[in-house]
Amino acid sequence: MHVHGASAVVDGALREQTCVKAVSGLITAISFNCAETPDSFHSGTLIPGFVDIHSHGGGGYYFSDLSPENVVVARNAHLSHGTTTHIASLVTEPIGVLEEQILRLLPLINAGIFEGIHLEGPYLSHARCGAHEPSLLRSPTIEELSALIDTGQGSISMVTLAPELDGGIQAVEYLTSRGVTVALGHSQADAATTNAAFAAGAQLITHFSNGMPKPSKGVSTIAEASLAQKNIALEMILDGVHVSDEILREVLASGDQRTILVTDSMSAAGSGDGSYSIGSLDVAVIDGVARLTSNHTLAGSTLTMDKAFINFLQFNKSIVDCVFAASTLPAKTLGLHAVGEIAIGKKAHLLEYLDSAITVIASVPSALE
Repeated sequence: MHVHGASAVVDGALREQTCVKAVSGLITAISFNCAETPDSFHSGTLIPGFVDIHSHGGGGYYFSDLSPENVVVARNAHLSHGTTTHIASLVTEPIGVLEEQILRLLPLINAGIFEGIHLEGPYLSHARCGAHEPSLLRSPTIEELSALIDTGQGSISMVTLAPELDGGIQAVEYLTSRGVTVALGHSQADAATTNAAFAAGAQLITHFSNGMPKPSKGVSTIAEASLAQKNIALEMILDGVHVSDEILREVLASGDQRTILVTDSMSAAGSGDGSYSIGSLDVAVIDGVARLTSNHTLAGSTLTMDKAFINFLQFNKSIVDCVFAASTLPAKTLGLHAVGEIAIGKKAHLLEYLDSAITVIASVPSALE
């Protein structure tokens, strides 16, 4: 593969007249002002494929679906919107059901359709349960965590938990020792507990400002503690509903390049309005916004990463920062060393940004072709 772009984001900068060559799906050379005839020329900006580390489904299905074919439909719904690297997120369920869901995903991970699994629950706060079934929430134990991680056979990439639960800090330490990235979320923790979790190894916040108190100056909560720790990444759902402009401005002012764009998508992403569900909970999607029918709580999003990227770009005006948030930082946070950048040795997952639109142009995951 030999691709030319009028510009590209390379080495944290916007470069003009960029040439990218790849062999067997890996980038082998990057140059500028190349005189050779390419396989294709793109008048927009070349950017790396998106890395979505928090997403539950799309195209009408969840990644927990009993049918592998339906799971692939859900995955493809996001691939068509530029997500070339995908972590499959699972919501709160009984432990035995979670183990069954993990085992069903393993063949798809081995086939390269997903890069890993994210467990969002069941170790979440009742006070901040969001769209998770409250009766299934529980405190973590090392024995239970060990069983889940062993079931995953190395596929569990990330676990979201509330650190204030009994055994919460010990759970962070244990998961970190097993090589699992720990995110704090669906939490009512105070600043001291939050900081203890960071010291124990937690690396990021699940959908910052959602499933937790809103930031409020002078208040000792997980929100304020997270903003103060500039090395902690903050997931953001930029669909125009979950995060206000005021909070986004506060996050950007709190530290450079700490935002991770995620979709937290439910099954309606890439699909239409209508009646859906999350686990056993009924959801209504109206005008693209998903809410529980029982209490109108937000129930994930119908966002895709291309829209999240464009929304962020319209807000902060820096395509370099947007690439870092949508591709580079999520890959680094989860240790996905082969993706997230246009660089020699990385996978040739290339997108084109042109006129507020994203196009997948090269080397999508072969298992989905």
